[in-house]
Amino acid sequence: MMPAQRLQGCRSLHINEDNGRFLLLAVLIIVYLLCGAAVFSAIERPSELRAHGRWNRTLLNFSDTFNISLQDLSSFLKEYEAAIAAGVRVDALRPRWDFTGAFYFVGTVVSTIGRAKSLLDFCIQDQASGLQFAVGLMSQKPNVLMPTCPG
Repeated sequence: MMPAQRLQGCRSLHINEDNGRFLLLAVLIIVYLLCGAAVFSAIERPSELRAHGRWNRTLLNFSDTFNISLQDLSSFLKEYEAAIAAGVRVDALRPRWDFTGAFYFVGTVVSTIGRAKSLLDFCIQDQASGLQFAVGLMSQKPNVLMPTCPG
């Protein structure tokens, strides 16, 4: 196939070849993500519904056994979830942010962030590099499709 004939489809849409490849890749990634979401939803949703039903029965049983209203029990469990999310542990064997935990966190941040100067820079750079890496693998032209983050 001659190069002029190969580009005819993209020219009729007024898209150059690099942008056409990028759009095709974007569409394929979106289709891949949609298919993956459908598969995981079909696999995981039924077990999630069963677990939710078991949990509701456990709450009702606990509420009846100890004569606690479901509203009070729900309020207590929300406070418990908030405490867990904040890092409070029931058995305080080791604090969450002792030196070894902080050292592990810093090592993870340093090895991941690299050139970023703040957490926002990290998030933007991480997403841009991940997308650039994926596009680069597919098209072998990452610098044309997306520039690197300034550092």
